[in-house]
Amino acid sequence: MFEVPRRGRRTWLLPLIALAVMAATGTALGLRSVTPATTAAAAVAPLARPPLTAEAELPFLAARLETVAARGFMGGVLVARGDQVLFRQVYGLADVRTGETLKLDSRFLLASVSKQFTAAAILRLQDEGVLKVNDPVCRWIQPCPAAWAEVRLDHLLTHTSGIPDLMARPGWGQARVTPRALRQLTADSATYGLQFAPGERVRYDNAAYNLLADVVERASGRPYMAFLEEAFFRPLNLNIGYGEGEAARDVVTGHALFPAGLTPQTRPNLSIVVGAGAMAGDLDDMFIWTRALHDGRVLSRDSHAAMTSGHVSAGTMRRRDWGYGLAIGELGSRVSPAVPGQQIYHTGSWSGFRNLVTYHPDSEVTVVVLTNSYHQRDEVLLITQQALAETLGLPIPGFR
Repeated sequence: MFEVPRRGRRTWLLPLIALAVMAATGTALGLRSVTPATTAAAAVAPLARPPLTAEAELPFLAARLETVAARGFMGGVLVARGDQVLFRQVYGLADVRTGETLKLDSRFLLASVSKQFTAAAILRLQDEGVLKVNDPVCRWIQPCPAAWAEVRLDHLLTHTSGIPDLMARPGWGQARVTPRALRQLTADSATYGLQFAPGERVRYDNAAYNLLADVVERASGRPYMAFLEEAFFRPLNLNIGYGEGEAARDVVTGHALFPAGLTPQTRPNLSIVVGAGAMAGDLDDMFIWTRALHDGRVLSRDSHAAMTSGHVSAGTMRRRDWGYGLAIGELGSRVSPAVPGQQIYHTGSWSGFRNLVTYHPDSEVTVVVLTNSYHQRDEVLLITQQALAETLGLPIPGFR
C-alpha cells in the first residue's frame, strides 16, 4: 500500500519499483532507463495509487491560495518533490449551478496538456520499432495529398508542418460543434494547402496532433484511445481517459467569468481535438504520469530525451522551445524575481478549463494546477512559480 511521505520520507514510489515487471525479452525495467517493450502493455505492472489525503506543507502557498480562493479561484493544486507530495488541495465549486464543491480526486478536462500522451504514443511505437519520428507522414496516411510530401512526423510533433490549425480554417464556428471521426479529421486536413514549407517556422497546430493520433491507429492497428489505455493509463493505474461520453460522467463543469458573473460552459465537442486535447484526469493522475514519464517507466532513454529536448524555437514566445508534446524553457522568467532553471511543461485551455503542469528537472519538482474556470491564466502561471519557488527555498515571486 502506498503512503504519502512526510518530512522528507520518500516511501511511496518503492512499491512502484517492486512492481515493475520483466519485459517479454526478459530484460528488467529500470527507473532511469528502459529496454523498449515488445508490446505496449508490457512496460509496467498495474500500480496502486497513494492515499488521497489533503497535504499543506507549503505554508506560503496555502495562505496565498486561501486568499485567491476568497476572490473566486477554483481548481486543484498538487506540488511534489521527487516522490513526496508536499501539497494537495482543491478550492471552489465543481459546478456553480449545484453548489457541489471540488474534491481531491475531481476530474478536469486536461485540454492541450493531453498532447504529451499523443507524442508519447508515437515515441512508444518508435521504441517498438514500428515507426520513426522522421518518417514521412505519407508513409502512414493514405491517400496522402501531394502538399504533404515533405511533411515528417517530427514536423507534426513540433508544430512545424505548415498544415493549417483547426481554428485557422474557414467555418471553424460550425466545425467546433460538429462531431467527427478521426479519419474524417484527416480527410478534412488533406483539403488544405500548407501555410509554409515544413520546418520553416512554428505555428501551434491542433490539427497536427489529430493527424498523429490517426498515425497511432494505423501504425498500431488499434484504436487510438485503446492504445493509450493499454500502453500507459492502465499499467500506471491512471484515471485518465476520453473526456466525453460515458467516460466524462464525473468530469467537473468548466466555467468562464463574464460581466454577468461566473457562467457554466457547455460540454465541448472533443471529437475534433481527439489527439490534441480530449483527455480528462485528476491531480494525482498528472503527478503519477509526470513522475513515470521522467523516471523512465514510459519510454526508452533516447525517446524521453527526444520528447524533452527543444527541437525548434517557438518564435515570438520568449524563451520557449518545442519538444514533442511538451514545451521546454525558462517559464520562471515570466515572474519576478525569476525562478531559475529549465522547466518542462504544457498548458491547456478549453471550454471553461485552464491548466498548467510543469516539471523542474534539476530538482525533480512537479507542480500540477488544474482549474475549471477559464479566465485564470495569469493566476495559474503565478501559482506554479510560487509553488516551485517555495519548494526550492527561493524568494517568492510576483508578476513583473
